Amino acid sequence: MQQQPINYYIPQDELDEELTIDIKKILFALWSRRSLIVKTFTLILVIFVALTFIMPKKYKVESDLYVNKANNSNMMEINPYAIEELGGAGGGMAALMAGGGGALTNELELMQSPLVIDKVIRENNLVCKKLFGIFPNKKEGEYISTKAFLKKNISFENKKGTNVITIEYKSKDPELAYNVVNSIINNYIELHKQLNSEKSKSDKEIIEREYNKTKQVLNQKVKNVNGLPEQSMVSTGNISAMSAFSKSAQQAMANLKGQVIAGQKSRIEVTEQAEKLAALSSKLEWAKMVDEMSDSSKVLVLKEPQKLRDFEYSSPKLLINILLGIVFGFLASLFAVIFAENTDKKLSYSMLSENIIYNFENDFSDLKLFLLANQDKKVSITVFENIPQNIVEQLQTYKNVNLVKADITEDFVQNIKNSDEIVILASIGKTNSKLYKQIKTMFSEMKKNVAVEVLV
Repeated sequence: MQQQPINYYIPQDELDEELTIDIKKILFALWSRRSLIVKTFTLILVIFVALTFIMPKKYKVESDLYVNKANNSNMMEINPYAIEELGGAGGGMAALMAGGGGALTNELELMQSPLVIDKVIRENNLVCKKLFGIFPNKKEGEYISTKAFLKKNISFENKKGTNVITIEYKSKDPELAYNVVNSIINNYIELHKQLNSEKSKSDKEIIEREYNKTKQVLNQKVKNVNGLPEQSMVSTGNISAMSAFSKSAQQAMANLKGQVIAGQKSRIEVTEQAEKLAALSSKLEWAKMVDEMSDSSKVLVLKEPQKLRDFEYSSPKLLINILLGIVFGFLASLFAVIFAENTDKKLSYSMLSENIIYNFENDFSDLKLFLLANQDKKVSITVFENIPQNIVEQLQTYKNVNLVKADITEDFVQNIKNSDEIVILASIGKTNSKLYKQIKTMFSEMKKNVAVEVLV
């Protein structure tokens, strides 16, 4: 038994077949609305250009800070005994050595913390004002919160792959924009000096306390040193020889060895404490040096904030507004055309079906071809507008053609009822769109297909 082939139904194929776009109709529609397109496009473009001179100007002040992660109160290049904020494993060290953005996460948090921002707010008198400058505000006159400050006009960005942080602030007042950025930098540096100072003092206190403790233990052990030095055994040859024959010599020899061993243990303990004290002394020297440098900062200002002049605003920009005007002008024109095509009281191109003869006089041969191909069928030509006499005469030469005036009457229905094919003669911008839609609805209910629409 031969197996029958399986045919799979793919809806997308059907969609591809049904989806057709009449480019010619679209172009005719756009051309017929060219006046509307030009007016809408020009209006939108002029509005955007005018906004350049009407909208309040905004000034942007920016600064670049280089944050040296290794240069803090426990400077790793100088102090070999301190490891700073590495998070407990090699991952932190790798992030630090790589200088990646993750290494500056803490710095960004410090910079945006209330310890810095609250001082910036107060120094620049940033207070709550009336809503939209009109409506009363319960918090009017109070300092804004850090959260509110960070929501708008300010940005902190870590440049990828570097230890550089960029600060940007926008304001309508160029003086305020400069002061805010400058204030953020100063307060951030002061915060670091404070943190460095506290950390270095804490480090010094811990090491100094351990140093004093070790020194006391060493002094005590030095006082308690007992026993004999190892060299004492060199002069005991005779006693050693006699110990083979005398018990008292053997006892003396054992006591002597015990004294030598005790002396060695005491010296080892003193030596260990002395080495520990020397190591702590070295650390204490570094801690004192770091404490002296704690008023330095690990922040280097690569790009100082600049005071801007009145004409050095960042927005609005004329060129950007022109580009926006072109884009939105195009979109507005397209929307205006679509709206006009669908709401026009006169016939428009978008209301037509797919089979269209756009110019009766130039494309009469197309209509003639259709009439000849359907000469065995009864064709009713529905006329919406008064057409020239010469067109009427040309159409009447075909015996299967019946000219019918478009109207919502019983006579019109009777004339159409017995027709096999329907042809519509209408005029763009003249034919009543409501009547046109009503007639086509009537054809649809009568199950009469409109074969061709001819524009006259």
